Amino acid sequence: MIKTECILAFVAIVEEGSISEAARRLRLSKSVVSDRLSELEKTLGGVLLHRTTRKLSLTEDGASFLERARRISREIEEAAADMSERRGTLAGPVRIAAPVTFGRMHLGPALYPFLARHPELELTLDIDDRRVDAFSAGYDAIIRHGPIVDSRLVALKLAPSRRLLCASSAYLERCGTPKTLSDLEGHRGLFYTNRGVADWRFQTETGIEIVRATLALGMNNGDMLRDAAIAGLGIAMLPPFIAAPAIRDGLLQEIKIDHKPEPEFIYLAYPQGKKPSAKVTAIANHLRQVFGNPPYWEVD
Repeated sequence: MIKTECILAFVAIVEEGSISEAARRLRLSKSVVSDRLSELEKTLGGVLLHRTTRKLSLTEDGASFLERARRISREIEEAAADMSERRGTLAGPVRIAAPVTFGRMHLGPALYPFLARHPELELTLDIDDRRVDAFSAGYDAIIRHGPIVDSRLVALKLAPSRRLLCASSAYLERCGTPKTLSDLEGHRGLFYTNRGVADWRFQTETGIEIVRATLALGMNNGDMLRDAAIAGLGIAMLPPFIAAPAIRDGLLQEIKIDHKPEPEFIYLAYPQGKKPSAKVTAIANHLRQVFGNPPYWEVD
């Protein structure tokens, strides 16, 4: 008979990428986690993971078993969460992924008091600027700035988020201040690579118009994109939660042209077909209250 603790160990190993990290997540010793994986493979009669000194990788049998194992793991976690919710508490694990700059500047400071009030919550917050797949990576929710295009996700709005064209005064003195959309096309653009060079989207009388400036620099981190704009390398389109402090300090200037950038939102998204747990719902409600509408990071 397959033991549930062995299935949970297998899922943790795959999601964490190593037995040692899985042991840390499960709060067990490495030897116990390794033994549970071996027991699962023996029970199933096949090898689930290729093991080398450097990495672990799924076998064909392992990849086939993983989806069902994750489903079992989620159902066990949800059953435990239902029990705690009936007791009126928020408890147990919850995994959330978020972008680096927003996570460091705003998400973390907003969540720390919430976690202090709910000490039985076991939050894993993965901060990474790559576009993670909530399904394959096993996240309960992801935080994103900008449109959610994955139809497998249900998106909840946390806060509105304008986008601002920004540049240093040195760059604008050297290259001129654009006044219209056509002016922008001749400027050097600093782009967030996860969104691409078609990222400058503006509201016009006839719909959304995309401006493609000359690519001067592409990066997948908002802090570095802001710093590149401060250094005078070009124009960046940044959300206020990144740009506002630099604008207030005079390091960047907001560029206002004849059309406004397309409005966006900060979202919390969770997998479709899965009812959001009380933990995820409580976190979303808390973040909405802390961020406000308009959000506190807006430029005055």
